[in-house]
Amino acid sequence: MKPIFGPGPSLELRLVLAILLSISLIFIDSKLIAFKQVRVYLHSAVSPLQYIANMPGQLMDSMSNQVITREQLKKQNSSLREQLLLNRADQLLMESLAKENTRLRALLGSPVRNDSRKLVAEIMAVDSDPFSHQVVIDKGKLDGVFEGQPVINDIGVIGQVLHVGTTTSRVLLITDASHGIPVRIARNDIRAVATGTGELNRLQLPHIPRSTDIGEGDVLVTSGLGGVFPEGYPVAVVNRFDYQEGKPYADVMATPVVELDRLRYLLLIWP
Repeated sequence: MKPIFGPGPSLELRLVLAILLSISLIFIDSKLIAFKQVRVYLHSAVSPLQYIANMPGQLMDSMSNQVITREQLKKQNSSLREQLLLNRADQLLMESLAKENTRLRALLGSPVRNDSRKLVAEIMAVDSDPFSHQVVIDKGKLDGVFEGQPVINDIGVIGQVLHVGTTTSRVLLITDASHGIPVRIARNDIRAVATGTGELNRLQLPHIPRSTDIGEGDVLVTSGLGGVFPEGYPVAVVNRFDYQEGKPYADVMATPVVELDRLRYLLLIWP
């Protein structure tokens, strides 16, 4: 039986013909402009296929960029949070240092006589005994501190040095039950002795006759007697003057001008 379709040219011949045809078309296209319009039509027809072929790659690139961007944003957000926390901590420290600087400036500007030597000290410890009002400061013999030395701050009298060590000292507060300080009424110069009561916010003036001209609101200042405290430093304000019939002495109480439970810096003075 004779086949309908006869054998065609060999594969080698087909390859040679295709190469010759390609070379001819390339030569004609480079020398003539006949295929220019054809190329435009071919590009227009192929461009949608190119877009479709590029879409998966572009989609993957976009998703990858979004993932990278989100990770970068997370890292940046975490870094900014840490920096904000550090800045806030620094701000708190700066505020604390500013307040401390203000306190020190006020302390050094306290009403100490110009010819008096003065030294700032900081409290290191507070006596845990509720019946003993004493504090330990960071100055001692190496700094020239001596027993009985008066201690004040920018508001008024605090106490006096009780014991002196090499680098530390113990200060007895004016509210200690064993402490007494000669004072006078700033309004009329009446002299008295203010003694501690064992309470941080109260002093008493014992043995004051009921006829003495003392009233609530009178300011007590150091009288200079006794040779310990210089004259004129604020000590306390009278908050009670009371008496009972038949008793020779009045009940006189005063509140220290210094808040002794909030001390941090003190001022040692040399009379």
